[in-house]
Amino acid sequence: MRSRFLPPVFNGRLHDARTATSIGRWLGLAFAVCFVTGLISHLLQHPPVWAAGGLPSRPVWGYRLTQGLHVASGVAAVPLLLAKLWTVYPRLFSWPPVRSVRHALERSTVAVLVAGAVFEVATGLLNTAQWYPWPFSFTAVHYAVAWLVAGSLVLHVAVKAPQIAAHWRRRSPGTLALPEEDGPDRRSLLAGVVAAAGAVTVTTVGQSFTPLKDFVLLAPRHPDHGPNGLPVNRTAAAAGVGPIAVGRYRLTVAGPRSYELTLDELRGLPQYEAELPIACVEGWSKSAHWTGVRVMDLLDLAGALPHARVRAVSLQTRGGYRVSEMGYAYARDPLTLLALRLNGEELTPDHGFPVRLIAPNRPGVLQTKWVGRLEVLS
Repeated sequence: MRSRFLPPVFNGRLHDARTATSIGRWLGLAFAVCFVTGLISHLLQHPPVWAAGGLPSRPVWGYRLTQGLHVASGVAAVPLLLAKLWTVYPRLFSWPPVRSVRHALERSTVAVLVAGAVFEVATGLLNTAQWYPWPFSFTAVHYAVAWLVAGSLVLHVAVKAPQIAAHWRRRSPGTLALPEEDGPDRRSLLAGVVAAAGAVTVTTVGQSFTPLKDFVLLAPRHPDHGPNGLPVNRTAAAAGVGPIAVGRYRLTVAGPRSYELTLDELRGLPQYEAELPIACVEGWSKSAHWTGVRVMDLLDLAGALPHARVRAVSLQTRGGYRVSEMGYAYARDPLTLLALRLNGEELTPDHGFPVRLIAPNRPGVLQTKWVGRLEVLS
């Protein structure tokens, strides 16, 4: 006798559309915040040609806010995504697997959505710890898959819109709801999921929202831990920067009137102070007190035009982001400095001694350390 496939039987309650919709609302919000803030981060790190010159340098805390929200919403999405998958996984065993063209479209978008969502959350978490156990570029692939997840999510919501609408309200009408006695169980489940999302957020967000820094238990770094009272992502040793002798250092400013400055000459120029945050793509950020020479003054000495872009070149010998470019809005902002001091002390080697770039509303990976050359671009 030919055997017949018998799908598994799930006796657990709450694997229903009402519970999935309730969790999906919060998960959708977390994904939306993560996606929008991720686009902002990508735009600031890799601006298209048409926008490179005019990206705004204000508000000074802009990138700190958006990147902090990006990582916080991504962390909060972890328990929400797991709970969402728990509510719907019995549908993987529904039989027959495809019942119509519409059903096939729904299942294919769900497969892409689940795979992409798990990939984004997992790689994003590993990025916060700066662990990259894969052979591809995290930035490029994470960005591309984000669009894939966004597109499949929009298509999935469009396909499931009638069911979502039916279960959106607090009390679903008629037979769409589980029996009333399941109400307390659903509320307990949802409360537990929200509590888990809140707990992982509170114990990590302090790395950027410093009023909660004392609760940083799960974040890879503390905003107060590091030389000069500030964390460090890439050390001088990791970047291949050895000891720099003060007497041999030269800053080259290449422009219509190129020139060089020794470290003592830089120190002899008018010094300005700025309270600016440094915010890294891994999710940590902190405001610090910087002292140095305004980039706009160095550009004026080089005869740069008002709307000229600037390229900062590091002395580092290996690793990414050795070179960064600034549009005129950054270069001419009076808060953009070639910093010589941090929090009242001379820069340490790991923070970019003898000279590093610091500018408002700019990703930390573009705040070039160990600057040896400024180039005026037409």
